Amino acid sequence: MRDSTEDLFDLSDDKLALLDLLLEEEGLEAPVVPRILPRPTDIDALPLSYAQQRLWFLEELTPGTATYHIPLIMRVHGAIDPAVLERALGLLMQRHEILRTTFAGINGSSQQVIHEQLPLAIVHTDLRELPWAERGAAALIEVREAIQRPFNLHTGPLLRMHLLQMADDETLLVLVIHHIVFDGWSMGVFFQELSQLYTAVAQNQPNPLPPLALQYADFTLWQRDWLQGEVLAEQMAYWKEQLNGRLPILQLPTDYQRPTDLNAAGASVSFTLSGELVDGLRQVSQDAGCTLFMTLLAAYKLLLYRYSHQTDLLVGVPIANRNQAELETIIGFFVNTIVMRTDLSGSPTFRELLERVRTVALGAYDHQDLPFEQLVAEIQPTRAAGYSPVFQVMFSLEDEGLGSAEFVGLPVEMIEVGNGMAPFDLILSFVATPKEIKGVLEYRADLFAEATVRRMVDHLQNILTAVTVDAERPLPQIPLLSP
Repeated sequence: MRDSTEDLFDLSDDKLALLDLLLEEEGLEAPVVPRILPRPTDIDALPLSYAQQRLWFLEELTPGTATYHIPLIMRVHGAIDPAVLERALGLLMQRHEILRTTFAGINGSSQQVIHEQLPLAIVHTDLRELPWAERGAAALIEVREAIQRPFNLHTGPLLRMHLLQMADDETLLVLVIHHIVFDGWSMGVFFQELSQLYTAVAQNQPNPLPPLALQYADFTLWQRDWLQGEVLAEQMAYWKEQLNGRLPILQLPTDYQRPTDLNAAGASVSFTLSGELVDGLRQVSQDAGCTLFMTLLAAYKLLLYRYSHQTDLLVGVPIANRNQAELETIIGFFVNTIVMRTDLSGSPTFRELLERVRTVALGAYDHQDLPFEQLVAEIQPTRAAGYSPVFQVMFSLEDEGLGSAEFVGLPVEMIEVGNGMAPFDLILSFVATPKEIKGVLEYRADLFAEATVRRMVDHLQNILTAVTVDAERPLPQIPLLSP
């Protein structure tokens, strides 16, 4: 399973401009925060960010789990020099402190420990000696082992890289990294910079990357200093109002009895929204003064409503949390989670549902800085065995970020792979490409059969098609089945 938090509420400049306009119409303002500055050189104690603190606690509670391992596989159409790649990776680790960071409990508190050097050897496996029919299976065994092997947060390093030579003209580049030092946005930064460094090393050129203005530890110190007092109180008040009362637990019909363990095995179903359908959805969004993100989220909520017959629905959404330009080129665990709570009562039309989703999304965007971990600690939601607290499903839409990566002119493509774990009942993820939108519905395999999830995907696609034809239908009348 891909950790959903790798998928971002990712906004291009034109989308940010649209959101600023929408916020202004709602009487809201885009968040304004003080600048982040480089930390003083005499600071020794480096705290964890709030998001890191949660993962540290979970790792100490249940060490060895792969739930927060982020795997990524890149197929390179050509041969890669292992020695050059290792030198390039070393330069990248020197550039980003977080890749040389480990974690320690010191005097009762957890701290980041940044090392001057943290050597990492790339595992190089040449599979060309095997018969072609056996290479794929051998590669899969190595990839699974790399994904599942535990990291030690105390000693590091918290990433590993494998280079699998499948053929003279095909190489698999496998990265597995712990979420405590990485997120979805970081993937694009990591591979784009690694590609540039590889090219420079291979051609005996100097490092082409400009110095970084900030490091992740600068962000953690800033976050701890800024997010307190009136700022914290205002953010917390908004979310406590949004999540007041007893939070509903989403009761989707399942194929199997729900176990009490949340560390469940996961699986996924992939699908594609055609360019024609996406054009129709963009038109629906434009007519309603919404973004495509809001329209897809509304359709997802409609699907959940039709399956559960519940009208108070909470969906978790990852948001990039990189509100300053200097943070866009830094690797680290910035992503935050916000909650989209929508009331679907009263049999609204899809157009009316869009308006409700729009209002909620804009308010959430305006209050995105409160770490989800602090919110949970404050509201102390009722916990039910076998259910994740606050929300049980997630949603994300991101732009394709690695489609143009290359190594010394060699084209590459990304291979979807998961870590085999499912922290939520369902995670619906979309990736927008220039021609279409790729979707993945991840699910807990201990709750749902694959056939059930494939049927959900079919129903979702039918909903999306139906609302492009008529967005004024009441929700109960929008067909799940194709005509």
